[in-house]
Amino acid sequence: MRRGSISTLMVAVLGVVAGVAGAWTLGRPALATDPTTHGEWVKIANAAGDSIRAYVAYPERKDKAPAIIVIHEIFGLTEWEPTVADRLAGAGYVAIVPDLLSSRFGVTPASTDSGRKLTALLDPTAVTADLDAAFGYLNTLPAVKKDEIGTIGFCWGGGKSFRYATTNPKLKAAVVCYGSAADSAPMANIKARVLGVYGEDDARINQALPDVERQMKAAKADFRYKIYPGTGHGFFKPGRKGSDTPALEDAWRDVLGFYGEAFRR
Repeated sequence: MRRGSISTLMVAVLGVVAGVAGAWTLGRPALATDPTTHGEWVKIANAAGDSIRAYVAYPERKDKAPAIIVIHEIFGLTEWEPTVADRLAGAGYVAIVPDLLSSRFGVTPASTDSGRKLTALLDPTAVTADLDAAFGYLNTLPAVKKDEIGTIGFCWGGGKSFRYATTNPKLKAAVVCYGSAADSAPMANIKARVLGVYGEDDARINQALPDVERQMKAAKADFRYKIYPGTGHGFFKPGRKGSDTPALEDAWRDVLGFYGEAFRR
């Protein structure tokens, strides 16, 4: 075979490989400055033996790191959540983003409407089981400080972050980004520190905050929250109200400061 033919064949093969890799990684865009030493897609098993697809990002550090479970919005795992994991890795944490649709429905569909409809079918107990699997997987990683694990969730995932704190007494920290609170009865089970992050123009969620604060105080749970001016629901994600304002970086500083306290770094 002539050299030109070999070159053409290699380009074709590499194109196919790249296409397959792109499909597996949801087409996650490359960051201008990648803060991690390594990011990879993995499959982990839950208690039922079902497979959970997840993205894991590792920090550049010489010692073991605390770890964060990132819980996606109601639309399922999109291209955005892995960038959150990368940002946390850049701050020194191992971060995992489980696709909570994958153990039951396979990879999150590209259509956000389809993702939302499938997420609505998830059983809360099954979601907890998948989060337990992610927690357990992190504890198997040599790069992770055992049981030094927290969560961060957004919208639907914020509510699941709050709820997970009521079910896992080993959880050290839970960040709830504009998510609904857990039921009041299980709040007494919370051992983790909980931070609430809320947009100013989000009355649907914010009107309940005084009651949530009262219930958490009655449960003797560690809870604090902050409402960020000029922002709406979902403001961590690009394109949402307030995502292009200084409030977003203020919120990130508060989140990372909260983790620093919780893990005593």
